[in-house]
Amino acid sequence: MRSRLLVLLAAAILTACAPVPPREPQALTDDALTVGSFNFGESVLLAELYAQAVEAEGIRVVRRFDIGPRELVQPSLQRGLIELVPEYAGSLLEFVTGGSASSNLGVVRGALAVELDARGLVAFESARAQNRNAFAVSADLARAARVARLSDLAGDEGLALGGPAECPRRPLCQPGLEETYGITFDSFVPLDSSGPLTAQALVRGLVDVGLMFTTSPEVLRSDLVLLEDDRHLQPAEHVTPVANAAAVERFGPRLEEAVNRVSASLTTAELRLMNLRVEVADLTPAEVARTWLVGRGLVAGEG
Repeated sequence: MRSRLLVLLAAAILTACAPVPPREPQALTDDALTVGSFNFGESVLLAELYAQAVEAEGIRVVRRFDIGPRELVQPSLQRGLIELVPEYAGSLLEFVTGGSASSNLGVVRGALAVELDARGLVAFESARAQNRNAFAVSADLARAARVARLSDLAGDEGLALGGPAECPRRPLCQPGLEETYGITFDSFVPLDSSGPLTAQALVRGLVDVGLMFTTSPEVLRSDLVLLEDDRHLQPAEHVTPVANAAAVERFGPRLEEAVNRVSASLTTAELRLMNLRVEVADLTPAEVARTWLVGRGLVAGEG
């Protein structure tokens, strides 16, 4: 009897220690498309745009917004815990390769196609809208100095640059301006990342040039001029929805067509304005997204 009990006990221990077969992610087996976003406002807004357009095609959508940074979002997408995320082309390529991305969207998309395919992912068409680094001046300075491009600043003396504290060390910030454009700065003022401190410093003349994101509402609120990156320092950061390949296969052309229609209509200027409306008009991302989609004829209006 004692030996039999020992055998049964050993069997129970082995069973308890045996690896449990992984459960298939629910998002890949239900009848809905799970749309995710990063944990910042513009990403939630973009996710709403695509989610509502997909819903208008009769596909049920589950929203999983504010997940976190790319380190959390990307594995979730690959595992099928979420099935579609609006991405930024250059940043995504740099994340998956650990290298730098070109300013040419076609080059970036070509490299992304290879990397994403190996991960079971698919990139839909990219929008014209980009959220990338840009360098701004006040409207007054742009008119007075007749500057529209970054190369117009080469040779100017006494310039002050403003931006986040890490700017003097980042290749796409002060070192890039100096090496790519030959711009020299007499001083650097640490401010915020494309926020009100940088905008006000530009308006008040405390700095001459400031780092701003191209879709920042501060560009509109403070009447700033974004200088053209005419020597292509910054990587292409076009909004690019990325989906799990299994979801693309499951929902077929309806999903692809709905997503691509949104991207075909979305510009940087419109995304900037929508961001402003969320901030100052006390509207939710869902409300702002719906207004834009109805206005473009991408979803039906009331009535």
